Amino acid sequence: MTQLPLPPHSPTCMGCGPDNPAGLQLVVFRSGDEVYTDVTFDERHIGAPGLAHGGAVAAACDDLFGYGLWIARTPAVTRSLTVDYLAPVPLHRPLRISAHVREIDGRKLHLKATATADDGTALFTAQAVFIAVSIEHFAQHGPPGAVQDLLDRLTSALDHDGPDRPSPHPPDR
Repeated sequence: MTQLPLPPHSPTCMGCGPDNPAGLQLVVFRSGDEVYTDVTFDERHIGAPGLAHGGAVAAACDDLFGYGLWIARTPAVTRSLTVDYLAPVPLHRPLRISAHVREIDGRKLHLKATATADDGTALFTAQAVFIAVSIEHFAQHGPPGAVQDLLDRLTSALDHDGPDRPSPHPPDR
């Protein structure tokens, strides 16, 4: 299966926006029921000397979990996010974060992620609960047309990725 990058949430998204010079600029891919990204933290993300800030790590997880909509086929927002740091996360060292939807319980999406360094060392795990929402949730907060632009980009990417389409409405309660 050819792996195509999924579109950013928005061009200036702090996690995946290519036009945000202070952002993480994640490029996210889908492989079956998993989404993943490769990231290398740098000086923009420093916490302790030589190490990534825990907030930057959490932001990368949160952004990747936001791509769970390709799997769950619904827009959703973060309810809770927990990161368990297993080892220091060094700067300038590539790592892969992989995530999947562990369970769908009504409107709740339970997600899990794991990050591994290029040598296979597990650096952290993360869990989140997202809540499925209607697309109107985003329309009331963003500029006119931005939500439709996002839906158009998502639909275009899904046309290349397979038959799953995000639903503009949350699953039945």
